[in-house]
Amino acid sequence: MPDLDRTYRIGPIHLAPSVLPRNGWTFLAAAFFSIGLMIFISIGQTYILNEHLGVPESEQGAISGNLVFLTEIVTLLLFLPAGVLMDRIGRRGVYAAGFLVLALTYVLYPLAESVEALYVYRILYAIGVVAVAGGLSTVLADYPAERSRGKLVAIVGVMSGLGVVLISQGLGAMPKVFTGAGFDGVTAGRLTHFIVAGLAVAVALLLLWGLKPGVPVRLQDRPSVRELLVGGFAHGRNPRILLAYSSAFIARGDQSVNAIFLVLWGTLAAKATGMESASAVMSGTLIFVMAQISALVWAPVLGPLLDRIDRVTGLAICMALAALGNLSLLVLEDPLSSYGPIFFILLGIGQISVYLGGQSLIGKEAPVGQRGSVLGAFNVAGAIGILLITPVGGYLFDRIDPRAPFIVVGVINVILVFASIYVRIRHSPQPSSAHAENQASLK
Repeated sequence: MPDLDRTYRIGPIHLAPSVLPRNGWTFLAAAFFSIGLMIFISIGQTYILNEHLGVPESEQGAISGNLVFLTEIVTLLLFLPAGVLMDRIGRRGVYAAGFLVLALTYVLYPLAESVEALYVYRILYAIGVVAVAGGLSTVLADYPAERSRGKLVAIVGVMSGLGVVLISQGLGAMPKVFTGAGFDGVTAGRLTHFIVAGLAVAVALLLLWGLKPGVPVRLQDRPSVRELLVGGFAHGRNPRILLAYSSAFIARGDQSVNAIFLVLWGTLAAKATGMESASAVMSGTLIFVMAQISALVWAPVLGPLLDRIDRVTGLAICMALAALGNLSLLVLEDPLSSYGPIFFILLGIGQISVYLGGQSLIGKEAPVGQRGSVLGAFNVAGAIGILLITPVGGYLFDRIDPRAPFIVVGVINVILVFASIYVRIRHSPQPSSAHAENQASLK
């Protein structure tokens, strides 16, 4: 029987008391698959719109945008209740259930016979995203000892990034493999989605086996459901938590701007040179991949630094790096120029820095008994960021300049640099049960 008062390690990561090595390794495996299995929907959806439903290209952009908008609306409504559920029944069951719902989505999606059916299935997908994203961020806050929080956040960032690249490239190529083996296009799409669904089920079973059961507080210490529902946003009275919520708003918005407008900017610039569409899209995608690779390389450098300084100070540095990356595009006229990679590397470093800084801060400040609720509010702030920044960015991209969305994000980064400095000077770290627990683990 393991000693639950003892602290364990997985590699360089010191775990919180009662978290076993098996729990930690299981979480790292789940982190690899979580984001990749969530974003595969965009790859599969493009294939289904073209091959299964034959939707005209002129309509696909609007349909894709509407599906994303629907997803974000549902997640806004459900992130906080999902956080309450994790605080009441535990992280393991909700996290695993999220993968099972994603699996069901991937079974149904390729069976859709109309675009209207995709909207229905997208609601199901959004439920899965809420559970998986909420589980990922909440367990990420639960498992590390305070001295290793930045390191674990960085490692999870790297694992998630690798998962996105490998799942997108590997499973995204499966329809071509199946059609090469003699299957028709529709059957190839269905088989690919069924494989993704099977993988999601396997991850759910892994979580049920390997994650820590229960909740991180005793039954008699659990807040009521009402306290949990109110608690997520009520904790925003703590300036450090409010600052973390603000970081989630811009971090998710920044990720959305990079994913949508960086590829589009590169694609349009390539087409303007006379390049045909397929090659132009490849050029735009290469720019985005360049930024993501720089983010993967930077994450393990930044993580240990965040463990050595105050989390708010760390967030100020992260916001400054993001501001540099976004605002530097003011001097880049042509994204395909020979010196363009310098700017995209800075952009990728800034994007991952804000993500890591915000996760590190909220993980430290969220109280143990209401951590799921606070992380739910944190995720709601991120969803609001996507809902507001993406349409504004699209309007500015079309009407003003392709760099305009990045400049908007950069200006907000600058504002949050000053907000971080203000919070650091005026509000010292607030002691919490989570902080005390992790301090005890250092002795």
